[in-house]
Amino acid sequence: MSDDLHYRLLKLLEERPDASQRQLSAALGISLGKINYCVRALLDKGWIKATNFKNSKNKLAYVYLLTPSGVDAKARITARFLRRKLAEYDVLKAEIAQLAAEVAAADAAEARSRSGAAPSDP
Repeated sequence: MSDDLHYRLLKLLEERPDASQRQLSAALGISLGKINYCVRALLDKGWIKATNFKNSKNKLAYVYLLTPSGVDAKARITARFLRRKLAEYDVLKAEIAQLAAEVAAADAAEARSRSGAAPSDP
């Protein structure tokens, strides 16, 4: 399971501990089978625990709670996730600046050609 998926699933379980695996699947946009696999992996690692309860429709359901080791793991994963996203942001920001400069240069060249001015030497 990737750090991104770990982060998103732990965050969602923290926010909605009573969410069903079907709801988790829909919220994260991944298959129900993969959610089941991921939840089992988190249970095996001891990062979450599942508690049975009866919901209003008289069906057995679970509440997923982060354990202390799960809270620690989520903090570490969140820090890695943030560092990765900040690096991606810096690359994207540089790319946007480069594209903006290219567009500005193209606009200036087009404006010069419309006005009949000779292009400047680079």
